[in-house]
Amino acid sequence: MASEPETGETTAAPNPKRLEIVGLGSGGLNGITLAAQKSLKSAEAVYGYGLYLEQARPHIKKARLHQSGMTAELKRAEAALDSAWGGLRTVVVSGGDAGVYAMAGAVFEMAAAKGLPLGRGPGCLRIKVIPGAPALVAAAALLGAPLTHDFCAISLSDRLTPWELIERRLALAAQADFVIALYNPRSKGRDWQLGRAAEILRGELPPARPTGVVSRAGRAGQEVTLTTLAGLTETPVDMQTLIIIGNQSTFVYHNYMITPRGYLNKYGDDLV
Repeated sequence: MASEPETGETTAAPNPKRLEIVGLGSGGLNGITLAAQKSLKSAEAVYGYGLYLEQARPHIKKARLHQSGMTAELKRAEAALDSAWGGLRTVVVSGGDAGVYAMAGAVFEMAAAKGLPLGRGPGCLRIKVIPGAPALVAAAALLGAPLTHDFCAISLSDRLTPWELIERRLALAAQADFVIALYNPRSKGRDWQLGRAAEILRGELPPARPTGVVSRAGRAGQEVTLTTLAGLTETPVDMQTLIIIGNQSTFVYHNYMITPRGYLNKYGDDLV
């Protein structure tokens, strides 16, 4: 008896053109999902930044590797699309989750720019995104529970986003009392943005606001630091660091950073 297709899916044409965008998780072999491992094992061509190709290498069995640099995202996306359109089972790898400041957007943007037909039917390219744990989730797990109420993520990289817009988002997020996760806080070519971001946040938030700094979550050299907004600029930070700044309810207890959801306020009397 023939097996049924997965729920919500239709039967695909034989040997469809296929591209998978794989999130490798935050780092380390234990952070990669079974779905990501399966995709890498069956791939014939894998495209990615060097650090992520090395992270994926233990799961790659037969694919040819195509390495490119940090600023070559669109060229990488185009090459991967051409590979998949040519019939090779192709994978693009990203750190964390491929849809969070990563390669999924570049691939879909390039596919749209090239006018490629996407879908499951004959003559189409099927693109599938395989999720992975994003950096803010991995960092939060190491800190305790800082994201259990409303939060936002802001990248401090102004390579693709005007700095004036980043400043506005920082100020508004602080005013709205979001927990704020900062991506891409500092690099060799961007050494002043974090200081300016901290200045903006200090203009809206108290200097004692709990702040977590996590570098290389799940990888060699992992570091977890609990500090305050006032102490943020004194803490070592680079491009492999994620920063989480608490909201007005966030507190530190026994070296854990905790943002209450409000359960005790609503149900605490029932527990006494």
